[in-house]
Amino acid sequence: MRAESNGTSRRILCVFPRYTSSFGTFEHSYPLTDGVRAFMPPQGLLLLAAYLPEEWQVKFVDENLRRTTREEFEWAEAVFVSGMHIQRQQMNDICRRAHEFDLPVALGGPSVSACPNYYPSFDYLHVGELGDATNQLLEILSRDISRPETQVVLTTKDRVPMTEFPIPAYELADVKKYFLGSIQYSSGCPYQCEFCDIPGLYGRNPRLKSPEQIIAELDRLRECGMTDTVYFVDDNFIGNRKAALDLLPHLIEWQKRTGYMVRLACEATLNIAKRPEILEKMREAYFVTIFCGIETPDPDALKAMHKDHNMMVPILEGVQTINSYGMEVVSGIIMGLDTDKPNTSEALLAFVEESRIPLLTINLLQALPKTPLWDRLEREGRLVEDDGRDSNVDFLLPYDDVVASWKHAMAVAYEPEKVYGRFQYQCDHVYVHRLKMPTPDEMKTWTNIRRGLVMLRNIFWKVGVLGDYKRVFWKFALGRIKRGDLEGLIGCTLIAHHLITFARAASTGQQNASNYSIRLREASVPAE
Repeated sequence: MRAESNGTSRRILCVFPRYTSSFGTFEHSYPLTDGVRAFMPPQGLLLLAAYLPEEWQVKFVDENLRRTTREEFEWAEAVFVSGMHIQRQQMNDICRRAHEFDLPVALGGPSVSACPNYYPSFDYLHVGELGDATNQLLEILSRDISRPETQVVLTTKDRVPMTEFPIPAYELADVKKYFLGSIQYSSGCPYQCEFCDIPGLYGRNPRLKSPEQIIAELDRLRECGMTDTVYFVDDNFIGNRKAALDLLPHLIEWQKRTGYMVRLACEATLNIAKRPEILEKMREAYFVTIFCGIETPDPDALKAMHKDHNMMVPILEGVQTINSYGMEVVSGIIMGLDTDKPNTSEALLAFVEESRIPLLTINLLQALPKTPLWDRLEREGRLVEDDGRDSNVDFLLPYDDVVASWKHAMAVAYEPEKVYGRFQYQCDHVYVHRLKMPTPDEMKTWTNIRRGLVMLRNIFWKVGVLGDYKRVFWKFALGRIKRGDLEGLIGCTLIAHHLITFARAASTGQQNASNYSIRLREASVPAE
């Protein structure tokens, strides 16, 4: 569906801000690819672009790909921006540039919905999801395109059902330049982990699109050129287990119809390991990666953060179960918890070695507004307002010790030998359980062959010749080549190079210790 129009026509410029360099955006992988320049197409802005009245004109710029031009600002009558906390500085910068052209600027998305006070310069703040606040904003702009005298805050009370969401305007994004495709099936999560703001922002009862909508969106992504991996950005893919089971047969049929051209990935709680009926269908649908918020291997810490569902199955057993269905586990890890001890980093490193998880996003604890953690620390007087710190939490252990432990964990966990050792385990014991099928005819094109050759050339030159861990790389690469597994060679090397490069910067203090930190650094990913 689209918003209704009163007969006016407006020119709307949707601008997505650059990401600050982080562990999870994989920017160090991009130079090894055949032209990837950004992480994922932004769901929120593309959804909004598709929702605008049909008579309205819209342009979309992702500043992870390039900077918005003067001509685009001059064309626009209003600017829409959306983003997360990690993009706060960049969002404010877009607002400043738009105001140089006297344009009204509206901001929506998860960051402003949690912290409207972060954004005093914007003309309109859209708090909450697509709904009545969106319609109010469009109605205001249809009447008057000038900037308001004071900031206007619009809060969604009546949300548009997800079954009525339009297909995001993927055609406005150059999807071939993204590392991953993105798609959303549900919103919300039934669990109340102390540190997480999802239930406070989006609710505990997951809202859902229909399977038919998801298939239509996947078809649109393919039409726009996405042929690699599509990531379900849902807060928890199994937040509604029945719904996930209802969706999976549709995904399986879609994969069969399209020749299994696309790999799928998602986020889910670790207790998915208790659901073999879901895992088996995910394997059939060609899910290859699941991000699980393991957070910590310490049972006492899990209990304290109200993440008891991670203990429904022993963590290592859960990881192995997921691996047995051919799916690699990616994990979130938090340091700086109240239950941490001086030897926590060593215990974490032992877990990394035992679990063989290649990619763990290790962050310092950050208290986010609209979370039970924020409320508790506020009562205890343990929130710290200091933009020069990597965390806003007054840890029970000395701050410098916690940061030093994080740096140590990053340095050791991502030594080249250890990273490639864990990927070798995945090749030998995990990827072998994936579906085996012949290469689709659609992939047997000169364009795809050239693409693979370009990536191999970049990898061999930039890692195998110019890199400083050449011996480790070639040991892994030659093993993959002997087995004819060029796909595994490319995929593992792309990720490994980013992990090693980023971790080296992190362990020497050149990167933030939290994806949510607003500490100022000259580490933003440049738009070119």
